[in-house]
Amino acid sequence: MRFNLIGPFEIVSDDGRVYRPGTPKVCQTLALLLTRPHEIVTAEALIHELWGDAPPRSAVTTLQTYVYHARRMLVSEDLVPAGRSLIVTSPPGYRILADDAEIDIRVFERLVAQARGELGGGDPGAALRSVRQALDLWRGPALSNHPVGDVLTGHLVHLEELRVRAFEIRIEAQEQLGLTRESIPELRKLTNDYPLNEWFHSRLITALVAAGRRAEAVRAYQNVHRVLADELGMEPSPELRQLRARLLSPAPRRAPGPPAAAAPRAGGDRFAVRSGT
Repeated sequence: MRFNLIGPFEIVSDDGRVYRPGTPKVCQTLALLLTRPHEIVTAEALIHELWGDAPPRSAVTTLQTYVYHARRMLVSEDLVPAGRSLIVTSPPGYRILADDAEIDIRVFERLVAQARGELGGGDPGAALRSVRQALDLWRGPALSNHPVGDVLTGHLVHLEELRVRAFEIRIEAQEQLGLTRESIPELRKLTNDYPLNEWFHSRLITALVAAGRRAEAVRAYQNVHRVLADELGMEPSPELRQLRARLLSPAPRRAPGPPAAAAPRAGGDRFAVRSGT
């Protein structure tokens, strides 16, 4: 079976049937367990996810009811093979006995880590294949068909940060494979989707210059300058300003390289080089 949390929450049975649970609180309970397979998720954490800082007096009993309904749903919809116990009570909470390979967010995390290692190990081709597999799992915002509480929100923020890192790995791998020009359409979309990420902007400017499109590169710099001023009241980073100065210098013999200080850290995930947004 397969649990898909990236996009609408759905469960895919071994025979390919797709089931989308309809009870929000049951889905929240099940989704939080799935973010930590084989680990004990305390009743306290589950209650905080379901009701925040204002749980009802009956929270413990109601949580037990949601867990019961989750177990019953998996059996009644014939999603769990006979004899398999998936959700188990483990004081002070519950565990879900699903394998990482059955949960799309865990597969995504593994593939991004694998791609990062392959890129760092000097194999951009393997890194590109791995990161493409990871990004192909993205069907839309995680758990988009159900509300989430504070605990799940933290996991979804981490997942989105990891997605940004996956985009960075893909761009870096393509550059190392000599596919800089092919990255331009993707970089235009990324700078639109993540307008405060200066690293994406610097890569777009560099790619445009490499393609002989210096006028477009100047406009790309003007765009990020305007966005940062309008959104944050900030100037572009020194690295971006240095890139602009090199861009406007007379007849450069080759495209200016990306600013070293603006490149992503080997193990870090972030949205913007300086602002962290």
